[in-house]
Amino acid sequence: MTDQVDASPEAVANDEQAPQYAIQRIYVKDISFEAPNLPEMFSIEYKPEVKMEMNSKSRQVAEDHFEVVLSVTLSAEVEDKTAFLVEVQQAGLFFIKNFNEQQTHQLLGAAAPESLYPYVREAISSLIGKTGFPAIQLAPVNFMGLYMERIQQQQEAEGNIEAPASETVQ
Repeated sequence: MTDQVDASPEAVANDEQAPQYAIQRIYVKDISFEAPNLPEMFSIEYKPEVKMEMNSKSRQVAEDHFEVVLSVTLSAEVEDKTAFLVEVQQAGLFFIKNFNEQQTHQLLGAAAPESLYPYVREAISSLIGKTGFPAIQLAPVNFMGLYMERIQQQQEAEGNIEAPASETVQ
């Protein structure tokens, strides 16, 4: 028994019309690490206050090809001194074809950054580990939830949906 592939013009046309999403490349766009107070930090109790900032941006670079850059900045302070500051811009080239505008926006705003996040986590963990500081494992992020929040905030700001009534507690 042999497998048969339908190569009719209709089947080929349907395949070409089907939505397509694929990662073409993943790469570090920019990376920076600073530990300005070493080795003095090794002589104090290390209980850092860690802050993380994250954002993503995207741009079309060719027909059906988009670059998405996930930027994460992680800083740690101990006793008002900077233990370290790490910035990573992890990027990816994504092929997106035959999706409507809303679906494409969602892929660029949630799915692509979610694909890049494990690479950011690994880069940050590796950089921190090379300094002699204890490893920091970044928590998973719900990119779809963040994306939906951002869309809701934009709609509220534009007046497209009514903002929830605020309550005052006395």
